Amino acid sequence: MRTFETDVQLLKYRVLKAVAKRAYEGTLMESYYEIPKLISPGPKPTMRCCVYKERAIVQERVRLAMGGDRRNPNIIEVIEIACDECPVERYMVSESCRGCISQRCIKTCPKQAISKKNGKAHIDFDLCIECGRCAKVCPYGAITEHVRPCERSCKVGAIHMNEEKKAEINPEKCISCGACSYACPFGAIMDKSFMVDAINIIRNKKENYKTVAIVAPAIAAQFDGVTLGQVATAIRQLGFDYVVEAAIGADMVADKEAEELVEKGFLTSSCCPAFVDYIKKHVPELADKISHNLSPMAEIGKFVKLGGESPVKCIFIGPCTAKKAEMRLPNVDLWIDSVLTFEELQAMIDAREIEMESLEETSMNDASYFGRIFGRSGGLTEAVLEVIKEKGLDFEVKAEACDGIEACKAALLKAKFGKLDKNFIEGMACVGGCVGGAASLNHEPKSRMKVDKYGKDSDKENVRQAIDTYKVGV
Repeated sequence: MRTFETDVQLLKYRVLKAVAKRAYEGTLMESYYEIPKLISPGPKPTMRCCVYKERAIVQERVRLAMGGDRRNPNIIEVIEIACDECPVERYMVSESCRGCISQRCIKTCPKQAISKKNGKAHIDFDLCIECGRCAKVCPYGAITEHVRPCERSCKVGAIHMNEEKKAEINPEKCISCGACSYACPFGAIMDKSFMVDAINIIRNKKENYKTVAIVAPAIAAQFDGVTLGQVATAIRQLGFDYVVEAAIGADMVADKEAEELVEKGFLTSSCCPAFVDYIKKHVPELADKISHNLSPMAEIGKFVKLGGESPVKCIFIGPCTAKKAEMRLPNVDLWIDSVLTFEELQAMIDAREIEMESLEETSMNDASYFGRIFGRSGGLTEAVLEVIKEKGLDFEVKAEACDGIEACKAALLKAKFGKLDKNFIEGMACVGGCVGGAASLNHEPKSRMKVDKYGKDSDKENVRQAIDTYKVGV
C-alpha cells in the first residue's frame, strides 16, 4: 500500500504509473489520451470546479510525463490551466483594519492606490504596484502580503506572475531545483519526465547494448518495509542488466576533488547541479572556482561506459530534478543517457506490478561510507577530509558545508567579497542535501539518519579501498 505526503504527489504518481504501463506495453502513442478519463472518471469532480477542467489539467500532466515541450529548454514547466487558485492580488486589506485617522497607508502609497471606503482602507488594484509600503506602515498589520507558494519557495527569484497572473519561470534564473514544483499546493508546476525515453532504452536494447541503473545514495531514505537489496532486484526486473551505486562515483569524485582543492587552494563543489547552475547564473564571478570534476553521476557513468567491453546505456535514478538538466551538458551527455527520479521509479515498479516485499536481494556493496553519505548535507566535506587524511596531503581544509540554496547564497556572497574565511564550499541546493530533493518520495527528518546507516553498512574501510576494489571487480 503506497502512502503519499500530499494528494498532489498521489496525482503525479497515478499519471506517471499510467504512462509507464502503456510505455512498457508499447501502446502509449495510441492510448495516452485515455489517461485523463482514467484519473478523473466523473461525473462529479474531485479536485477542481468541474470534471472537464480536471481532465484538461491531467492531459497537461500526461504531456509532461511524456517529455513535455522539447522546445522549452527548462526542466520545470508551469501548467497554466492549473495555475488559477492562488490569491491574484499580493496585498490585501484584512478585517483588522480600524479605519484609523493617521491614514499612514494612504499617505505612503506612491500611486494613490489606497483610499478610505466605508470607514476602512481600500486598495485599487489597477493602480497598485505591489511595493508593500502600505503593509510596512500599518500600525495594526491589517494590510497583509500574500506571496504565492511557488514564489516563496524559489530562492533565486526565477518565478514571477505574468500579465495574466499566471506563474512564469525565467530560464535565465532557474536552477531546476524543483522547489516550486514541490511547494505548489495545486500541482500547477511539474518537472518534465524522461521516463518514456528510459523505458524505450530498456525495451529496445535486445543484444545491442547493456543497460545500467546508477542509483543515488538518497535511495536509502526512500522505500519503507523493504531492503535496498530488494529495491535493487526490482530495478533489475524493470529490465536493467546491472545496478550500480552512484556512491562509488562519489568516492571517485572525492578522491579527485581533494587533490584539486590542494592544487588550487580554493574550490566550490561540483556534485550538485543546481548549486553549480546557481553560481554560473547568479554569482558568475566565482564560476572559475567551480571544481572541474564531474558529478558522481557522470563520473561513474563515464567509468562504466569506458570500462566495459560491450556498449552500455546508463540511466541515473535519484531525487533530483536538476539532474535532468545536467545530463544535457556537453561534458555529461556522453556518459548519461537518461535520468529518472524516485517518483518515476516507484511508478514504473508499480506499473510492472512488481511486489518488492517478496523479492530476493541483489547485492549493493561497492561504495565506502564516505561515498554513500554524499546523499546528505556535509557528506562531501567529510569525504574530502577523509581523502586528505588517507593521502597524507599537507593541507588544512576549512570547509563551509551549505545546507540549502539560501546558505549557499550567503557563503558565495561572502566569498565574492573576500569575507569568507574558508577554502572549500560544499553546496547543496536542497535543504538536507539530496535526501531533500524535490522528487524524493518523502521528506522526513529521519532521512539523514537512514543515509548514515546506509553508509555504515559498507564493508569498505576507506575511499581508496572502495575505488580499488570496484575497479578490480569490474
